[in-house]
Amino acid sequence: MADFIRNPVVRLPDPDPEPHFSSDELNFTSDEKDRISAWVRQYPTSDGAVMWTLWLAQEKFGFLPPEVLQLVATELGLPYAQVYGVATFYTQYYKEKKGAFVLDVCTCFSCQFTGGYDILAYLEEKLKVKRGHTSPCGRFTVQEAECLGACGSAPMMQVNNGPYAHHLTPEKIDTLIQAMETGQPLPFVSITLPQDEDEMGDNRRSDADAIESYQTPPQSKRTQ
Repeated sequence: MADFIRNPVVRLPDPDPEPHFSSDELNFTSDEKDRISAWVRQYPTSDGAVMWTLWLAQEKFGFLPPEVLQLVATELGLPYAQVYGVATFYTQYYKEKKGAFVLDVCTCFSCQFTGGYDILAYLEEKLKVKRGHTSPCGRFTVQEAECLGACGSAPMMQVNNGPYAHHLTPEKIDTLIQAMETGQPLPFVSITLPQDEDEMGDNRRSDADAIESYQTPPQSKRTQ
């Protein structure tokens, strides 16, 4: 049986952490408060709006250190522990400062089998950074991710909790990194599934910047 006090399964938070933001910076604007109030009104209790408010705080501050979590807790009238529990449960909430581009490479089963670890290793070599860390230039954070729900277009990754990059190859990675470095927006690429082609004759999306047809995924050269 684990000794949770001496060897915690989950690292306990620092009871007196060094703040990343000053007290003058730790506030929501009147417009942000109005948005939070609107979210709260959608639910029976204010804790229903905690995920929305955490997302707003992350967009505002860039990440969610303890003092920002406390700001969210105070604004919603919730215990700090409850807000901390939500923020630490979801990997999409950044508890530490990240690079300008966070690259979440899926290494779950389908992506692992089709080259997720190959892509991860290529990014580590190209950006000179180990998974779970930020590159020396400070622009790229590379992470492993659990299933992102795009098994049919594996291997794939997500950029900044937003755009998906499908059917990844080293060449496609090079193109994507160049776009990020030069400030070009990443296109929304929609994947045409076989049933769309067979039953509908076309891709279902009309708002995509680009469309790719389904292709048989490759087989990985490595498994970890």
